[in-house]
Amino acid sequence: MTAAKLETTPTRNEIRRHKHLARRHENTDRIFRVEEGWACQYRLLPDGRRQIIALFLPGDYCEAQWVLTGHANWPVVALTDMFVTEIPFRDIRAHSGHEFDGMKSMLGSIMHTLKSHEKWIVNLGRMSATERICALLHDLVERLRPTGKVVSDHCPMPLTQYDLADIVGISSVHVNRVLQMLRGEGVISLEAGRLALLNPAELRRLGGPAHA
Repeated sequence: MTAAKLETTPTRNEIRRHKHLARRHENTDRIFRVEEGWACQYRLLPDGRRQIIALFLPGDYCEAQWVLTGHANWPVVALTDMFVTEIPFRDIRAHSGHEFDGMKSMLGSIMHTLKSHEKWIVNLGRMSATERICALLHDLVERLRPTGKVVSDHCPMPLTQYDLADIVGISSVHVNRVLQMLRGEGVISLEAGRLALLNPAELRRLGGPAHA
């Protein structure tokens, strides 16, 4: 969730692609705010299949609930090279009760995560492959807009077809078919890590009940 910045002197670090920001059950005394780059939280099945259960984009806290539990339930990995700001729990708690309530901001981020998970349970359970991908692309663009990353409906799109498949719960081959259809019908352009919405209204319509 994008949130107001904490008035602290946090540490800014570079995280390389594929490096873990947290591993399962790892204890932590800080959270991360994403400044540049993308990360994801995921679960692995015993046979190695992956389900991405959350994406973290610029401006998001990763993950706010750590401030309540002190540990990561599931691993978080960088999908791209990143810059993150480390915010110690003590700084968040120190601002509670001040003009900016650090803990209130964290709780707001947690609620946003819960609502996102609720929406994607419906998407995975009841929506078609085309609806899932269109809804995902639309939501990603809207999440990026407040960060200034979207210009004339063009924005970065570093997710691979394998990443998209692991988010929407279909095969990468099926993802490719849907993307080719969207390109062929002039709905999107997706090349060299850049997404362009050529027909945003149609993309939103194809996203189906996710936008109801």
